[in-house]
Amino acid sequence: MPWRKFILSTSEPRSRQSCPLCGTLSAAPWQVAHGRPYQRCGQCHLTFLEPSHLPSRAAEKAEYDLHENDPADPGYRRFLAKLLDRMLPLIEPGSQGLDFGCGPGPAIATILREQGHHMVNYDPVYVPDRDCLSRQYDFVTCTEAVEHFHVPARDFAILQRLLKPGALLGLMTQPLTGDTDFPNWWYAREISHVSFYAPETFEWLASWLGWELILAEQSVWIFRKL
Repeated sequence: MPWRKFILSTSEPRSRQSCPLCGTLSAAPWQVAHGRPYQRCGQCHLTFLEPSHLPSRAAEKAEYDLHENDPADPGYRRFLAKLLDRMLPLIEPGSQGLDFGCGPGPAIATILREQGHHMVNYDPVYVPDRDCLSRQYDFVTCTEAVEHFHVPARDFAILQRLLKPGALLGLMTQPLTGDTDFPNWWYAREISHVSFYAPETFEWLASWLGWELILAEQSVWIFRKL
């Protein structure tokens, strides 16, 4: 079934929602794309799907199950190298790491174990071992996952607790910029993608959590916990 064209509804006024990242009432209705209404926060610049339209966990899993994230796939390894090639030189040998949101194919852990690091996987759907969230790590990776956060404030607070002082956090997500044609953007078409981050969002996030943003390059963001 083809995606529905972008429609900006004016028939029913939509109310402001509190921002699920910064918690303020700075968000306002922004666009309706593919029948889904989005708001944008004027403080942290997060763009988010209105809560009443968030997908169920079952609907998300049905979509995730279609992804092919095979650790042995050279193409997928090249994709992950966008982050790992930048992060590995910053990590001490034999470090303890966590892949947050590893999905059904824990490729990052496989690659980093090959490099001599000690890895743990966590995913709320596929590896829901919350015991690993009670420890701290030398580094945390989170690739193509933050866009799935229904309540980013909660999940980024978890990431903050996982990091030792001086630890690194490596994120991969496609940024939403002023040049993005949102209704036709492939990233917005996946029903499980509900939170979209502008470069300014990550700057706000670093300030809020006390992180140093040490690299921002296309879809890669690396922070150090101060």
